[in-house]
Amino acid sequence: MQVTSQADRSIRLRMRIVVAGAGIGGLSAALALARSGHEVEVVERSGVIGEVGAGLQLSPNAMKGLAALGVAEAAEAVSSEPEALELRIGKSGGKVFTIPVGQAARKRYGAPYLHIHRADLVDILKTAAERAGVKIRLDARLAAFRREPDPAGLRIGLDTGDIMWADVLVGADGMRSTVRRLMFGAEHPRFTGAVAWRAIAPIEACPDLPNAAVVWAGAGKHAVTYRIRGGALINFVGVIEESDWQEEGWDKAGDKKELAAAFAGWAAPVTAVIGAARSCHRWALFDRDPLARWSEGRVTLLGDACHPMPPFQAQGAAMALEDAVVLARCLGGTDKPEAALLAYESKRKKRTAKVLTSARSNMGVFHRSNFATQAATYGPMRVANTVLPAFVRSRQDWIYSYDPAND
Repeated sequence: MQVTSQADRSIRLRMRIVVAGAGIGGLSAALALARSGHEVEVVERSGVIGEVGAGLQLSPNAMKGLAALGVAEAAEAVSSEPEALELRIGKSGGKVFTIPVGQAARKRYGAPYLHIHRADLVDILKTAAERAGVKIRLDARLAAFRREPDPAGLRIGLDTGDIMWADVLVGADGMRSTVRRLMFGAEHPRFTGAVAWRAIAPIEACPDLPNAAVVWAGAGKHAVTYRIRGGALINFVGVIEESDWQEEGWDKAGDKKELAAAFAGWAAPVTAVIGAARSCHRWALFDRDPLARWSEGRVTLLGDACHPMPPFQAQGAAMALEDAVVLARCLGGTDKPEAALLAYESKRKKRTAKVLTSARSNMGVFHRSNFATQAATYGPMRVANTVLPAFVRSRQDWIYSYDPAND
């Protein structure tokens, strides 16, 4: 971008940015960029913006991201706040460790730990983005892009036949990202060897369920339960090791009898929630190894498009929120978008790769296959929870203390 005067500079620094994908990552990026003064348009292949019903954990680092976007209060108003994070034995319900959150998280990290319905968060981000001037184009999929000589920037082709022009393109179009494929070629994601089930039940099904994000650990599987929508609903996720079912998609209906059989004999809160759920869905879990690079010229990736990860650290959405804030900060006030995108990538790659590694290792921790390995793993955790509680609580500091607005 040539800058010839101060007046011209103020105009040129307001870039036109196209974001592919209107999920949590895409809407967050669009909102952050619009708040930074850019002209932003989102291209979404679906005819509607929304997420299928499921819960989402918003750890303090995610809430700091939402605060930077100006929507933290709106998210908190429709969330539930747990008192603790717990690991329990799936069948007996015995507690391995507990990490206080609630007021403890607010004091320790400067932000709360909350649970939210995914659809509520998407609606909050969409509303805020549109109020900030973001345009959203539905029923349109990005098909191609080409770098044009300055000052034209990028020429972007849609499957509708329309042509768009932009200074920067952000691929926030998920694990099967078209932008990623066009940049680096086709590549299949890695199957984690596990299938996830999700369901939602009314709190009346298990009023004694701990007000906590509880991981219920067991041989080759684990479950997660927590409250959403002000405690009115219970969100359930069950992860089971399975090698012969690799179909993706959150909207794939599952057989509740099969889910109940998989967790038969487990602690009462787990079986009660499954029994009270009206329906359930399942999908295969995939991730990808870290990319060597995310950006190419004026095109970059964000969220699941560049660092999809299994849900064993509850950080997928948080990483996308962090990406969005850091990207907007890097692109704010610059007339060198290529350098800004490389700076964004440099700030984010190491952290997201570390979170991915941690998430992958947690599956093994949660799925100890026999009494001996369970005792060897969970026994020391119990002791540490009693003798060294401060150490146990500090284990997540590297994740939760991060503030993308100050990176």
